[in-house]
Amino acid sequence: MERLLEFAINHPLLVGSFVVLLVLFFVLESRRGGKTVSPQQLTNLINRDDALVLDVREQKDYREGHITGSRNIPFSKLKDNLAELNPYQDKPVVLVCKMGQHAGAAGKILHGAGFKRVQRLTGGITTWKSEGLPLVKGK
Repeated sequence: MERLLEFAINHPLLVGSFVVLLVLFFVLESRRGGKTVSPQQLTNLINRDDALVLDVREQKDYREGHITGSRNIPFSKLKDNLAELNPYQDKPVVLVCKMGQHAGAAGKILHGAGFKRVQRLTGGITTWKSEGLPLVKGK
């Protein structure tokens, strides 16, 4: 720890640049594909605002377990199926994937298509499962 402090004192420009890049990374990640919602917030959005839950995982993963009432459009086919989602442009759309990576990229696509209320589930379906919330199996 003492050597780390010594390094920071001897190289303030290097350490300052690192801190700035680290902050920028977290800012960009937080903006990527819309803001995030927790599983509890997602439940409230579904019940209060009739939110669309869009699962962007592949069909095989979707059939193994998905959130009740969610709609499946795999990320690889999202651009081709945007017309199906037009009725939801002014409603909240919550993106769900396995761990949150594809949901961010899908959010960018939806924002570019004019969707205004796009959000993504924090931690994806993995967080949903870990909190013991129900999943539906099958189609």
